[in-house]
Amino acid sequence: MEARCLGIAELTQVPSVAVVIDVMRAFTVAAWAFARGAERIVLAESLEEVLALRARHPDWVAIKDGPPAPGFDTVNSPGMVRSMDLCGRTVVQKTTAGTVGALAVKEASLVLCAGFVVAEATARLLRARACDTVTFVVTGEDGRAEEDLACARYIALRATEAAGTAEGSGQAAAFLRRAAGSRAAGELATGVRKGVHPDDVALCLELDRFPFAMVADWDGARMTLRPVSP
Repeated sequence: MEARCLGIAELTQVPSVAVVIDVMRAFTVAAWAFARGAERIVLAESLEEVLALRARHPDWVAIKDGPPAPGFDTVNSPGMVRSMDLCGRTVVQKTTAGTVGALAVKEASLVLCAGFVVAEATARLLRARACDTVTFVVTGEDGRAEEDLACARYIALRATEAAGTAEGSGQAAAFLRRAAGSRAAGELATGVRKGVHPDDVALCLELDRFPFAMVADWDGARMTLRPVSP
C-alpha cells in the first residue's frame, strides 16, 4: 500500500481513498458517540448549519469545539461524551479541523475518519478493501500536528501487515509517545483549549478502544459518518 500524508490545504486533487485523522479530538469524540449508541453523525460545514439542523430536528444532538454555547448539547470532548446516552440518536458535529478535513475529501470513493481509538479497525478495513493508494489527511496544525501524523503512520504500518498479527500494541508505543508529547496534548492538559475534560488526553491515546471503523458518505447535501465492522 502506498501511503501519503497531506494537510487539508495540500489536497490539490480528489484522492481515491482518504483516511481523515483528528486524534485530539473530533474523531475520538465521534467514536465515543457511536459507543454510546449514536446511529449516525452528520458532519456540518458551519456552526450556523448545526443550529439550523438542530432547530429542524430537536432530538438531534449538537456538538461543537470550544466552550459550551446556547443551542449545543455538549462540546467536542470525549470525556464529556462518554457519559451521554445517545442510543438511536443523530449527532451533528462541527469542529475546527476534523470535520473540515472530512468535507475536503467528500468526493473520494472511500472516506474513513480515524484516531488511535479505532486504529486497528481502520487498518483492517483498508486491508479488506485492498487499497493500493491511501491519502491520510492530517487535519491538525495545517498538516503538521504530531498526534495526527503519528496516528496516520501507525495505521499505514498496520494496514500493510498481515491480518491477525499481534504486534500492534508493541509497535504503537513510540507512536503514542509522540502523540502524548504533541502541542495539542499539552494545550488540552494545561487548559489552553476550552471545553476540556481532565481525561480527554488519556482517552484520545487509548489504542483500539473500539472494534469498528468509521466511514463517511456524501449524499450531495450532507456528509454522514457511520460505524462499520471491518
